[in-house]
Amino acid sequence: MRILTVSCLALLLSGCGLAYQSPAVRGGAGEASKVRVVPITSESVMLANQSAYRPLALPGVFSQTAGSAGTLRGAGALPEPAFQAENRPAALETRIPPPADPGPYKIGVGDVVLLATPQAGTTVEELSGLLAAQNRRQGYTVQDDGAIAIPDVGRIHIADMTLEEAEAELFQRLVENQIDPSFSLEIAEFNSKKVSIGGAVASPTVAPIALTPLYLDAALAAAGGVTVTDQDYASVRLYRQGTLYQIPLSELYARSGLQRIQLVDGDSIFVDTEYRLEQAQAYFEEQIRIAEFRQKARTDALTELSAEVTLRRAALEEARSNYQTQLDLDAVARDYVYLTGEVGNQSRFPLPFDRQATLADALYNEGGGIPTQTGNVREIYVLRGSADPREFASVTAWQLDGRNAANFLLATRFELRPNDVVFVAEQPITRWNRVVQQLTPSLLSTSVAATR
Repeated sequence: MRILTVSCLALLLSGCGLAYQSPAVRGGAGEASKVRVVPITSESVMLANQSAYRPLALPGVFSQTAGSAGTLRGAGALPEPAFQAENRPAALETRIPPPADPGPYKIGVGDVVLLATPQAGTTVEELSGLLAAQNRRQGYTVQDDGAIAIPDVGRIHIADMTLEEAEAELFQRLVENQIDPSFSLEIAEFNSKKVSIGGAVASPTVAPIALTPLYLDAALAAAGGVTVTDQDYASVRLYRQGTLYQIPLSELYARSGLQRIQLVDGDSIFVDTEYRLEQAQAYFEEQIRIAEFRQKARTDALTELSAEVTLRRAALEEARSNYQTQLDLDAVARDYVYLTGEVGNQSRFPLPFDRQATLADALYNEGGGIPTQTGNVREIYVLRGSADPREFASVTAWQLDGRNAANFLLATRFELRPNDVVFVAEQPITRWNRVVQQLTPSLLSTSVAATR
């Protein structure tokens, strides 16, 4: 009889809320009468998002780059080119370059080599050879490091090699990679060795040196030929490895052997109508010194800029690291949303910098979601106080009914504001289970005492 009495009393107390208290959104008399519950719908989401709010911004160091300011310094004013009046000479001096024999052509950086490999095909294709030839040929450009990259083989260094030496190196690498070494190699584009032609020619140009030697007459023809009117004092000047050579134009046409001067990589041909070779020599040397001065000035400027960028980058990284440390120590003012009730993790959710956060962000980021066994998806609230000091106790409870899963899409559009409280109520059965869990020890103790 005592046990029955105690049990009835416990149930009565739990029904009155004295044995177990659980949070809930309530309205009614007194202070709580200012709680207004508004269902979250597509229309109410737009209304809730109308409240003014500007997210906190990250410090400017997070948007700056180390190379955003500063430019290369100039080389300064250059001296005026030297000029000296010339007198018309009686005859032009002839200076013929020594014979050049560069030997077999050596592959260089920028050249394009063409690799042709056999490809299995039908008898018709093999007989015609047209389709197979199109499919088997692949071009490779020699890169800055002097190598070409071939799939399934890797990088093969062929710069400064003759065509035969490159074929031998490629054969060895194919054998090492267990690939059929049947192939042919040829140079499709000659870009590494060049001769420049300028001055009194129809079309100043840069002529490439190919497998066959390039002679002086062919180089002049590649530039459209000579266009001087007074051949008596015109000359073809060849600048090679710091030495200037000169062939009067009249003598060039009179002696066919001079037209067959073989050119080498780096030669500069200039058809000139000036008179003095010494002045032309001085001009070339002056231009070389100016170019070297500018190159050195640019190198120094690049070094200075690189050091400046390194210092800026270090300063930015230090500032960002300091700010991150302040964030970790909670020493930076932040806007928070608070998660309570039946959520996976009751915590505070910091609103992100430079963008809006939604109810879904808070629930499924810091909140850890809603436990389906204990959380009442019908009662998901966003509690928002009034910004008007005269209505300090007024609270708007925006309610999301998650029984229809489609309504969770509204959670991805409902924007949060600082000091919002996200609250998820408990299931009715959860409340009853918790009442029973709290009362069970007391009932057992009472039962034991009654039996004594």
